[in-house]
Amino acid sequence: MFSHLYRAISSRLNANLFSSSAASSSSPSAYQKKVMAVKDTVDAAINGNTITVFSKTTCPFCSRAKDTIQKTFPDVKTEIVEIDELSEGSAIQNYLQEKTGQRTVPNIFINQKHVGGCDDFHSKLKNGQVNALLAAA
Repeated sequence: MFSHLYRAISSRLNANLFSSSAASSSSPSAYQKKVMAVKDTVDAAINGNTITVFSKTTCPFCSRAKDTIQKTFPDVKTEIVEIDELSEGSAIQNYLQEKTGQRTVPNIFINQKHVGGCDDFHSKLKNGQVNALLAAA
């Protein structure tokens, strides 16, 4: 029973040991480069668009949010990032969880502010917060 717990703790300790020794080296490891590239990709999408939606093509909540955005704000600069079509999709979800506390999709940003998911977006649209965020640009 405790063997799986021991393995999990040991692997985290080993990962921490490796990451701290890698952090002291002069050049980033391949893993660190991948993490930095994912962060750059996500942050560029968020910072370069008025509305950014991290989505999956098969998610009905994503489809609902994207449809509403496209119908309600057709002229607003929007980027839809379909993470299930990207090889680094899982890493993007991990970074979004670290950044926002939300790993689920859709993960929506308006003017660099995290709005939340589909239900959060529709609630904020209904109470005027989405329009306020759009006007804040």
